[in-house]
Amino acid sequence: MTHSLPTIAILLLSAWLAYAAAGQSPKFEWQTATPASQGMSAEKLDELQESLALKNTKALLVIRNERIVWEWYAEGHGPTKTHYTASMAKALVGGVALGVAITDGRIALDDPAAKYIPEWKSDPLKSKITVRQLGSHSSGVEDAEVDNIIPHDKLLGWKGDFWKRLPVPNDPFSVSRDKAPVSFEPGTQGAYSNPGIALLTYCTTAAIAGGEHKDVRTLLRERVMRPIGAADNEWSVGYGQTSNVNGLPLVGSWGGGNFTARAAARVGRLMLREGNWEGKQLLSKQAVRDITSDAGLPGPWGMGWWSNNSGHHAKLPKDAFWAAGAGHQNLLVVPSLNLIAVRNGGNLGPDDERRSAVNTFLFEPLLAAIVSEQTKQSAAPYPPSQTIAGIEWAPKESIVRKAKGGDNWPLTWADDDHQYTAYGDGWGFEPLIKEKLSLGLCRVEGTPPMFSGVNLRSESVEQKGEGKNGKKASGLLMVDGVLYMLVRNAGNSQLAWSKDRGQTWTWSNWRFTTSFGCPTFLNFGRNYAGARDDYVYVYSLDGDSAYEPVDQWVLARVPKNRITDQSAYEFFQKPDASGGATWTKQIDQRGAVFRHPGNCYRSGITYNAGLKRYLWCQILPTSTHPQGPRFQGGFGVYDAPEPWGPWTTAFYTTEWDVGPGETSSFPAKWMSSDGQTLHLVFSGDDYFSVRQAKLKLAGQASGR
Repeated sequence: MTHSLPTIAILLLSAWLAYAAAGQSPKFEWQTATPASQGMSAEKLDELQESLALKNTKALLVIRNERIVWEWYAEGHGPTKTHYTASMAKALVGGVALGVAITDGRIALDDPAAKYIPEWKSDPLKSKITVRQLGSHSSGVEDAEVDNIIPHDKLLGWKGDFWKRLPVPNDPFSVSRDKAPVSFEPGTQGAYSNPGIALLTYCTTAAIAGGEHKDVRTLLRERVMRPIGAADNEWSVGYGQTSNVNGLPLVGSWGGGNFTARAAARVGRLMLREGNWEGKQLLSKQAVRDITSDAGLPGPWGMGWWSNNSGHHAKLPKDAFWAAGAGHQNLLVVPSLNLIAVRNGGNLGPDDERRSAVNTFLFEPLLAAIVSEQTKQSAAPYPPSQTIAGIEWAPKESIVRKAKGGDNWPLTWADDDHQYTAYGDGWGFEPLIKEKLSLGLCRVEGTPPMFSGVNLRSESVEQKGEGKNGKKASGLLMVDGVLYMLVRNAGNSQLAWSKDRGQTWTWSNWRFTTSFGCPTFLNFGRNYAGARDDYVYVYSLDGDSAYEPVDQWVLARVPKNRITDQSAYEFFQKPDASGGATWTKQIDQRGAVFRHPGNCYRSGITYNAGLKRYLWCQILPTSTHPQGPRFQGGFGVYDAPEPWGPWTTAFYTTEWDVGPGETSSFPAKWMSSDGQTLHLVFSGDDYFSVRQAKLKLAGQASGR
């Protein structure tokens, strides 16, 4: 029997509607692709496989950009055979089940555990323990080694001294709930705790009691595993058993799981996609962040998941997270690289090298297999711009460099049609001044390539002191004829202003003392012409120091006629439903305007009037040069329709063809009227460096 194309289309549509009616999306199946097509080296992956095969490995699965690029199994194993996962269950069972309960509003990370374990309410230490502390191994509940390798029908419980010295009850949950010692003040230390994860799941089970799912096994099957296409025979959890304590049906979450490599990878894909599976939001985005991100407590853990937010593994991107178990079972997820990897088998190295072995033999070789040019582009924190398809840079030989030895160079377009700038640790433009300043001023006249700089001397603002020891300008802005300067290294930053174009300055009698350690102004046109409203906007890394990269950027605004009034500042919290923003007067209630874990460092931002887009240049802090990104490194250019976003990526590289400097910006004066030809001012090689850039617009790039 054959069907015409219209008939086939109708049948496919009917099938899709049937899935939708059942609350499901059409089934997702992995597709395969060559490593090269996804920016990976087949040679490197082959070397990785050969190395792992000699180290007790049974399965290796690598997925990049939604494609299986490498899949290998030892003899006797295969894609349909499950493998024990050991403590990977802490993430796949304990963490994911908690994520579902968070999504449903049944539990929160900062709930006291005693809310779900009433026996703890009267205990002076246990009453302080939170759900967050149980999941992140910081509760103080003393550890007990769990044997995750003995088949589940042989063992349900602990082994070791902890088990021997306690009265043996009917099940391990009772041990950990009623008898487990607490060895330190909750939240003050990190110490791996199997009972802590058991108790995490005890709390989750108590939280979902009375709902449609009686235990976490059923919860996972109905809410996660079946919807993501993992068949029931592709996974099992809890040693295949259920305990009963105080009427709660408890499933082991510290170990006792068995997953195929592909079933584990499906869970990884769900986490990478922030809980979304083919258009259906199975877990809320916040719940996924809660369980996979650093919990903000001692130790590199989320909720059962390991997190690299703190840079525990130096060569691994900071947004990476993974599930790990005895025998070096591992599910690695790196959102910024769109990478998922699963490894199953026996120990890669001796027990005393457990954590370093997985880094040495799996993580680092896997990252080395990513082709460097692809890596430069793929690690961007935000999706590609739909307005700017890319940036074409003028040849590096055309870069104009002046003012040797100085850096920083924030710029603003003044009422006299010149630009004003400031340098750090230098001598200004030629002819150089005699003494080195940590903060000096200049006026820039003309346009590239025929521009010049004039040194401005002002005793009221000039500063001395190398590096951190001297105040330095991080932002300049002229509004209604007044020149304003944001100065860092001033604990945290300070404002100064001049009413005579930089000759004399007044310093504020207040400082930012929380966050705003390296602030910069959003610049519009000449003398602030073309501003979107009557506010001035200030961006900064969310930290107290300009020398320590952080995870996010923050934003403040102030009426342009009250810039010197500290009480007039308010702080961005979050976007609102209409595309605007919500603001707060309380700095401790600030939210992130941009997130890039471990990479928020120095920046410059300007409004491009021709394109009606905000262009934000952000320098990456990592560099292989001993003197940092001034001589080698990368940066990103992000665009948005509003000062608070939503942000997309116009350009991103981890290694530019020249040093990008520690700061950069596109000055508004040097933008063409159509917004497509710009000039980047950057501190590369410790100069006032200028390079022409041409924006490739999305419509032009596609031929529309």
